Amino acid sequence: MKKGIHPELKECKVKCACGNEFTVKSTKELIQLETCNKCHSFYTGKYKTAKTGNVQKFKEKYGIK
Repeated sequence: MKKGIHPELKECKVKCACGNEFTVKSTKELIQLETCNKCHSFYTGKYKTAKTGNVQKFKEKYGIK
C-alpha cells in the first residue's frame, strides 16, 4: 500500500439522541446518531409487526373465505 495517502484513524466518540455513548475508530472526532442499538425498536423488541398478511387483508376486504 502507498504511504501517506490514507487518512489517519483516531478514536471517535459516538453520541445517540437517547444518551448512549460509545467509541469507535474514524476519521471524524464526533458522530451524532438519532437511533442506536440501545433505542432502536428492532433491537429492543418493541416494534410492531403485522398481525395479518396481505392475502388475509385481501380476503377480508372482498369477503372471500
